[in-house]
Amino acid sequence: MDKNIKTMARTGFVAKGIVYGIIGILTFKAAFDMGGQKAGQMQVLEWLEKQTFGNILLVLMALGLLCYAAWRFVQAVKDPEHIGDDKKGKAKRTGFFFSGLLYLGIAVMAALKAFGSGKGSSGSSGSAQQSSFLASETGLWVLGIIGAGIIIAGIFQFVKAYKNDYYKKLGLATLGDEKKRESVKKTAEFGLSARGVILLIIGFFAVKAAVNSNPSEIKTTQEAFSFIQESAYGPWLMGLVAAGLIAYAVYMFLMAKYRRFQ
Repeated sequence: MDKNIKTMARTGFVAKGIVYGIIGILTFKAAFDMGGQKAGQMQVLEWLEKQTFGNILLVLMALGLLCYAAWRFVQAVKDPEHIGDDKKGKAKRTGFFFSGLLYLGIAVMAALKAFGSGKGSSGSSGSAQQSSFLASETGLWVLGIIGAGIIIAGIFQFVKAYKNDYYKKLGLATLGDEKKRESVKKTAEFGLSARGVILLIIGFFAVKAAVNSNPSEIKTTQEAFSFIQESAYGPWLMGLVAAGLIAYAVYMFLMAKYRRFQ
């Protein structure tokens, strides 16, 4: 595989890891009244914007997420790792494509914020148009399909964790230190499982919104944390899932450093 594509992918993993790390830290602190806030991707961008040299940080984040989106598009279209064109391969590559679209959208939002275009009067009209589309019959079908896809992605996180799908990609079998290998394994499993929980909640409410013809029931990552917080032992469960997303961030950093490309 071309060296530039590998570099692009590794840069993307780092950017994605930073996003999940900030989400996890802010939400973990909020769970135990240590400051912070329940956070999702948009809250991460807002948090970066408020930091010293915030615009520079946003530009760097935008570039990093563009790299991740581009890597996903390469996986989907060019199939550099020979996933194939059978049903399983097509499903994976379709998932890569939509993942690319998602992170491309976040990258664009980061860039708009950096250059002062992330706010404005057009935001409310754009939001109204989006709500109007989602409330239409076509929009509800699209919402339901997307929700089902997110649920499948959530289930896949658990499958990926407990089938040790990441094992070959990280080359753990060749890692001589057994304690280090086990530590990496537990971090990956914890992180993937926590992300799976969030995706399942978001997907469930997207499908529910489609079935009930009520787009207002859609939940973001931030709102998924609120849903967890409202359950029994809410703060502890929210803190646990937030800690899991920090573990997922570490997993992304490990992917950036050790990921093997076929």
